Amino acid sequence: MLLTISTTYQPATDLGYLLHKNPARLQSIEVAGGQAHVFYPEATAERCTAALLLDLDPVGLVRGRGGASGEGFALEQYVNDRPYVASSFLSAALSKAFGTAMNGTCKERPNLPAQALPLAVKVAVVSAPGPDWPRRLFEPLGYEVEIETTPLDPTVPEWGDSRYYTLHLRHAGLRLQDVLTHLYVLLPVLDNDKHYYIGEHEAEKLLHRGGDWLPQHPERGFITRRYLRYLAAYVNPTLERLLEGDEDLTETSPPDPLSSGRGDTGHAPGDVVGEENRPAPPLPEERGPGGEVKSLHDQRLQQVAHEIYQLAPTRVLDLGCGEGKLLRLLLRQPKIEYILGMDVSHQALARAAQRLHLDEMPPRQRTRIDLIQGSLLYRDERLAGFDVAALVEVIEHLDENRLAALEAVVFGQARPAHVFVTSPNADYNQLFEKLNAGEFRHDDHRFEWSRAEFAAWAAGVAERHGYQLRLVGMGEEVEGVGAPSQMAVFVKKDA
Repeated sequence: MLLTISTTYQPATDLGYLLHKNPARLQSIEVAGGQAHVFYPEATAERCTAALLLDLDPVGLVRGRGGASGEGFALEQYVNDRPYVASSFLSAALSKAFGTAMNGTCKERPNLPAQALPLAVKVAVVSAPGPDWPRRLFEPLGYEVEIETTPLDPTVPEWGDSRYYTLHLRHAGLRLQDVLTHLYVLLPVLDNDKHYYIGEHEAEKLLHRGGDWLPQHPERGFITRRYLRYLAAYVNPTLERLLEGDEDLTETSPPDPLSSGRGDTGHAPGDVVGEENRPAPPLPEERGPGGEVKSLHDQRLQQVAHEIYQLAPTRVLDLGCGEGKLLRLLLRQPKIEYILGMDVSHQALARAAQRLHLDEMPPRQRTRIDLIQGSLLYRDERLAGFDVAALVEVIEHLDENRLAALEAVVFGQARPAHVFVTSPNADYNQLFEKLNAGEFRHDDHRFEWSRAEFAAWAAGVAERHGYQLRLVGMGEEVEGVGAPSQMAVFVKKDA
């Protein structure tokens, strides 16, 4: 798989700063199933091209597989297009090689990520149901799309073209961050054959990477269904969350014509379905009082909100508040007089303000909540004087060596009477069948701790700062591995 990104922005070599990859040398990165290589075929002040070459080991992709697929479809495992077609493998490599650029960060040129650049992208090759689909996916985002067909067999022209295309995209002016995000989401949608387990973590990833542009996309239904492999338990809630707060956007996308008669797997009756393509059984999920499935994401928020409700606090902090889902639940608790949501991301705060309808909120209600931008790694006087602080799925987004700074800010300086910290339980990851050993549930996670590691960290924090500690599982417990997420409840001893 080969992807190139070119620009004529002056000086064009600024592309190297944006991608955090030096144009003067080849850089290789270990990825699942092989290696990704980043190099620059051209790097002048007038034009610069960065290339990502993904070299997958066909045998390595199969090694270690067992079960029916390994026994009954041995030849199919080796004779397929997985090592060569731009797919979720390329998305994972994009995230690993260019993750900093995808997050819009550039230390050397802090203003550069916001710059709209003329960009040209080439992907060789993509698999698509037809040449119209790349256009339907990329043209609404402002790209000029050119499709280069590939014949089934150049020596037998009467056989016609294959379903493989070289994709050319051009945009007159767009942030590199946006281009990488569009490719990250849409390449697996075209291929429709993700190489790992589809679960709530993938739905969250789609919301994170597509939240700014996917709700307005005319093919948002098609994209969501294909990205989540037609699994209704995740597709429907994800579409609802994408359109949440956008009453003028109703789900009008037609049903995916490619899924007709295919059920939840996206494969037609009689298709050969290898282990890689076979949907894993859904993980245990709680159900609401009406029998509806509640995602683990919702379970976490509801559980934290319920714990806070029982304390009847008057002032509450939501640290790393994101787009404001916990804030919304806290606003429903009338005994809370003031809520402060803080996040390092300005974009996330803007989405939170929009989804909470702060501009339309009655004056009395509006005085109950504020949103501020800030970092948990620096002392901040605004965080003092609160009864409760919540950090829901926050700590794993920091490098482990920075947790001491977070600890000093939250437990040493702010010192709320109660602190709730949740984090994924790494022991549980073995139940995600398509999550390779050592991989994390989210591409932005810096670590994921086992129950023992989380308990040791929490106990140390409690001892150092004078808190009592209670550890709680979040979600349905599975013998031997625990619950999907874990929560530490800290109670200040002099509270």
